[in-house]
Amino acid sequence: MNDRSPAKVPTTVLGLLLALGGGASRGQEKPLVVTGARLIPISGPEIARGVLVVQKGKIVAVGAEGAVSIPGGATRLDVAGKVVMPGIVDTHSHIGSVEGADSSAPIQPDVRALDSINIRDARVEKARAGGITTVNVMPGSGHLLSGQTVYLKLRQGRTIDDLLLPNPTTGLLGGMKMANGTNSRRKPPFPGTRAKSAALVREQYVKAQDYRQKLKDAGDDAKKRPARDLGMEALLEVLDGKRMVHHHTHRHDDIVTVLRLSKEFGFRVTLHHVSEGWKVADEIAAAGAACSIIMVDSPGGKLETADLSWTTPAVLEKAGVTVGFHTDDPITESRLLLREAGIAVRAGMSREKALFGLTQAGAIILDLPDKIGSLAPGKDADFIVLSGDPLDYRTHVLETWVEGAKVFDLARPEDRLYAVGGFGAGHDQPPTPHLCGDFEDEEQGR
Repeated sequence: MNDRSPAKVPTTVLGLLLALGGGASRGQEKPLVVTGARLIPISGPEIARGVLVVQKGKIVAVGAEGAVSIPGGATRLDVAGKVVMPGIVDTHSHIGSVEGADSSAPIQPDVRALDSINIRDARVEKARAGGITTVNVMPGSGHLLSGQTVYLKLRQGRTIDDLLLPNPTTGLLGGMKMANGTNSRRKPPFPGTRAKSAALVREQYVKAQDYRQKLKDAGDDAKKRPARDLGMEALLEVLDGKRMVHHHTHRHDDIVTVLRLSKEFGFRVTLHHVSEGWKVADEIAAAGAACSIIMVDSPGGKLETADLSWTTPAVLEKAGVTVGFHTDDPITESRLLLREAGIAVRAGMSREKALFGLTQAGAIILDLPDKIGSLAPGKDADFIVLSGDPLDYRTHVLETWVEGAKVFDLARPEDRLYAVGGFGAGHDQPPTPHLCGDFEDEEQGR
């Protein structure tokens, strides 16, 4: 049985926002002082021997030894010789056995990833083992529009409600997943060509615009209001800029099609994967779109990624694009996200922007820049303790902390299992055998 007791969390969005306001209740009442480590704040220069003070789930102070006041009665965590940096933000993942839209239609904005996530999935534990503290869990990319994503803080919890991370301004729990390219080109009712794919998307956003006009024309007259349409409501949140579009796209022509649609309908977009982003970096920069990149380091895959280049993050950085990283777990294991930034640096990206891409860039992409992504006073106390430099492939995540609570410790055998693998590492938490039918009867001697 998991002995890490979760906090009780209200299930309504209003309650969640109130929890954020007093969100410190999730964390420890007694101050925690982390000392001795090399600190990488992201928001400022690295500190050779730093001090991090957290209390009630928030960062209170960050600085060099001798320059930070230590609260009386604080618990001390001495991590001399180690490295401490903000928790990693994974901007695109499918942990939790998430499901999205089905085969009935290519566009399904009413579908919510929230309704299909198993937080006891072993891959959630593995994400914590990889130092990931915040994650954008997305439906798959087999649809032009596969539904609403959900942003999760990887706290310990009993149900999905314990992990939800709403936008402090809008109360929304995530973005909107879209895709183009080969994934959605299938037999009817799906489109068979790229042009038809774009046409169907246009048609849907025009419908959303018409729905908004009908609502406006009806005013307070309930009799004149159109029938409630959950899909249209979600698309209005996109058109009003409240919900970020997370768009799967690979080829350069598909990328510019996304930018064209974004400009035509005025929605905000983050481009995911962008295998050929290096070919259209200036166009991406001019559009003001951020990019979430996966650094695939093994052969194979789909034909539309044939021109994938490890130099893409460096080229986009040079063009002035905000660049984050993602796992697309299970495409890349959540335990290996740090490694992606190292590969990007090897291919020409600056160290500063690679570390920024693991943390603060993800916070920007998820519309949470004031809550997560750096070690700064007032932000959530999400941090990781590393055995060495984050860009060294030999480095291990030793501890992961979310809002001042330790959610992973490599020294704990049950946590170490998810970090290094072995029997039981693929089971939901807690690992238990699943017996059924004749096999179960045989095992019980029946």
